[in-house]
Amino acid sequence: MTDLEKLRARIDEADEEILALIARRQELVAQAAKVKCASRDAAWSSERESYLAKSREEMAARLGLPKGLASDLVRRILRESYQSSGIGAYPRLLETDGDVVIIGGNGGMGKIFTRYFEASGYKVISFGHRGWDQAAEHFKNAKIVMVTVPIDITEKILDQAAPYLREDMLLCDLTSVKGPVVRKMLSVHRGPVIGLHPMFGPDVPNLVKQVVVTVSARFPERTAFLRKQLALWGARVTECGADEHDKAMSIIQALRHFTTYAYGVFLASLHPDLHRILELSSPIYRLELMLVGRLFAQDPRLYADIIMSSQRNRDLVSSYMEALKPELDVILKSDAAAFEQRFLKAREYFGPYAERFLKESGSLLAKLQDER
Repeated sequence: MTDLEKLRARIDEADEEILALIARRQELVAQAAKVKCASRDAAWSSERESYLAKSREEMAARLGLPKGLASDLVRRILRESYQSSGIGAYPRLLETDGDVVIIGGNGGMGKIFTRYFEASGYKVISFGHRGWDQAAEHFKNAKIVMVTVPIDITEKILDQAAPYLREDMLLCDLTSVKGPVVRKMLSVHRGPVIGLHPMFGPDVPNLVKQVVVTVSARFPERTAFLRKQLALWGARVTECGADEHDKAMSIIQALRHFTTYAYGVFLASLHPDLHRILELSSPIYRLELMLVGRLFAQDPRLYADIIMSSQRNRDLVSSYMEALKPELDVILKSDAAAFEQRFLKAREYFGPYAERFLKESGSLLAKLQDER
């Protein structure tokens, strides 16, 4: 055996020791998860995660290890811990008896919330368009009614549900549009109303660190338990007004999805060899292409519903297209001075976020490069 082979053998032994310690840590995490459930602690704590990253960096520094290595390792291990621990059996925070009725519960998002409610001791009744003949029975013991259907039929479904709603029921929805839907819920129901917008897709393994926007529309004191339930499951719960939400989503979702859609359609019309494109790509373009491909791997109706859900969205997309014309003129004229001026003006808007995003994206790209 050569000296190099001997060293590699020792490295293999060290790696095995590291993995054994990680396995031991995962066993301890599983035990801690059970204790957290019993004590009503949330599935995820930002304070605990920050402490772990910082303290392990300090440990690593004392050992002479490179900066960032320990925090990267800790966050990767934590991510696996969140995923492997599953949903968890967290306590039921609704103190009264009663069922959860999920209209559209057979869809991806409905299934996620069904699993979470059931894991927390709620009885869940899910049905779609074929279950209305038994609606009276479904709603008989309901205390939470959740509507998760496509945006374009949400108001129609709320009208169908209206005759079965009682004032002691909480009514909520999961649509990405809040203004008109919340107003509709308020018009068909006299009890507590809260709009919910999960900022994730149905492919997430759990709710840990996933954002759920809430719009507390009526009797917030009677919907507070649901916000706490979401937080207990690990979600980042962010309260917002309905109109503020819709304005933000026009940018966060409609405009972003439209630009991704338009780029993908144009790229498809050029029909380049994607395998070759990926071979020649920088990490940043690979990431961009991944985001484009992710969109086209999903349901086109979902994105059509989001982009076309309001006049505000259509107006914003139209304004965006009009704003591209002067930028195109700068390029066609090869006016580098004008380009720089516009560039610096936009940088001024981003302010310190520009440097922050540069640093954060650098970390993402380093991880992406590791996987190539």
